[in-house]
Amino acid sequence: MTQDKNIQALIDESKGAKKKVRIATEEDEQKFQEKMQEISIKERERATREKAESLGLGYIDLTGFPITPEALSLIPKEKAQGIKAICFLKTSDQLRLGVVDPENQGIIDILSSLEKNEGVNSEVYLISEHSFQTGLKMYDNLPRIRKVVSGIEISQEDLEKFKSTLKSFRDLNEQIKRVSVTEILSMIVAGAIQSRASDIHIEAEEKDVKVRYRIDGVLHDVASLPKEIWPKIINRVKLLSGLKINITKVPQDGRFTIYLTKEFIDVRVSCIPTAYGESVVMRLLMSSAVGLELGDLGIGGEALKQIQHEIDRPNGMILTTGPTGSGKTTTLYAFLKTLNKQENKIITLENPVEYRIAGINQSQVDESRHFGFADGLKSVLRQDPDIVMVGEIRDPETADIAIQAALTGHLMLSTMHTNSAAGAIPRLLSMQVKPYLLAPSLNTIIGQRLVRRVCPNCKKEVKLSDDFLKRVKEDLQKLPKDFGFKYEINNLKFYQGAGCKECSGIGYQGRIGIYEILIMNEEIEKLILTGLVSEYQMQEIAVRHGMVTMVQDGIIKALDGITTIEEVFAVTE
Repeated sequence: MTQDKNIQALIDESKGAKKKVRIATEEDEQKFQEKMQEISIKERERATREKAESLGLGYIDLTGFPITPEALSLIPKEKAQGIKAICFLKTSDQLRLGVVDPENQGIIDILSSLEKNEGVNSEVYLISEHSFQTGLKMYDNLPRIRKVVSGIEISQEDLEKFKSTLKSFRDLNEQIKRVSVTEILSMIVAGAIQSRASDIHIEAEEKDVKVRYRIDGVLHDVASLPKEIWPKIINRVKLLSGLKINITKVPQDGRFTIYLTKEFIDVRVSCIPTAYGESVVMRLLMSSAVGLELGDLGIGGEALKQIQHEIDRPNGMILTTGPTGSGKTTTLYAFLKTLNKQENKIITLENPVEYRIAGINQSQVDESRHFGFADGLKSVLRQDPDIVMVGEIRDPETADIAIQAALTGHLMLSTMHTNSAAGAIPRLLSMQVKPYLLAPSLNTIIGQRLVRRVCPNCKKEVKLSDDFLKRVKEDLQKLPKDFGFKYEINNLKFYQGAGCKECSGIGYQGRIGIYEILIMNEEIEKLILTGLVSEYQMQEIAVRHGMVTMVQDGIIKALDGITTIEEVFAVTE
């Protein structure tokens, strides 16, 4: 019996030994497979790196890379799976995208969309399939949070509903009285967008609060609010635009965003104290406005060819002139859009940056931090730019640096506040700019104004008064001989808008520029070198050399049915 027990113990011991040997063998096999897989991944990463080098792209392995939720969430998971792309890095002005197939058309589309919406420059990096799958797993760790809109969200359906229910400003005024306080601001903003307003004015008066829209440069009363709800309205505006609610005795500036279905609108907010409470002005900066082409500005024919030639030059200065609100900055943005090519380094100095443009380095001056136009321009020129835009030349130091830049291989774009193109040269000389530097640096000066377009839906022919007709003929007879005037001087027809629901009964819809383009020539340069220049002399020489004046350009647009003679004379005289 004892012998049987010993034999059984030996058998059990033998089975245990075999079991231990089998387990050790499985562990070794697992380690071996993991090692082989690791070698395979390294080989794939090495091949991906070599492919990136051959394509001239950057390479990255996302294994262990700290991708932030902010970067990852810029591309929805379903979209990322479809185009095999991961956004792995996002800063204030840079964005990095890891892609498996850089030739995928979806990559180009998503990059364009991200650059436009985020206002950043982007760069593509090549990643392996394994690296992509690693990044894809990180979507599971994204927090499930409710969408937060730091502004006002208005859908296309809201705008369509607004358009169908509110036919006039009177309807808006009545509707505002029926809605809750929280809805009033959204309704005012939606009304401004639908009316194509550039500014919303909300002004506290003695008995009530006035709401006015600036449409095509002209203010219109649209609503009247009860005085007792004004504190709630102003506090709502301040909260949206990041202003301090408890400060009411000093001016404040802020901004917020309106999110539409297809685009967004930046809103610049200004609050100032008045005798009856704070006054608020909200400027609506449509992102679509920056997409204007040169032809959309209202420059045509020979003038358009001249401008195209001037902005294609590698150096020199182009100035746009006119009073505040005459469209000078919009004109410069149209130039920048034409010049915004891969081979050009473009830097702007603005106050403030109104529209963000992908591919262009835009810097906002801040006088409170000793970063004005002059200081900023010195720094900008150290950045090796090809093209520089300075928001405004208004002091001798900025003027001097800008001219030096124009003479040293840079194309310089800027604006000045003068009444005409000819007035810019005496103004620059009055800033103590050296005549021998100014003469060779200037390429062209553009004087401009904005006139309202006649509403095409209610346009009708009108007869001018004898006084107006006489002034029109006198100006037309001074046109250059080679201009190619196509109308009969004794059979001129003019138009105006009667007023309809499409233009809210105003008779105008939209605006267009009228221009005069002063191209530098030898006679003007000689006059500048004397240092004794008057605006009248400049104007006379420019006209003698074929310049079409703003008045003449406006009259021609009126004859084309684009605007009215009353508009042309109102903005030019």
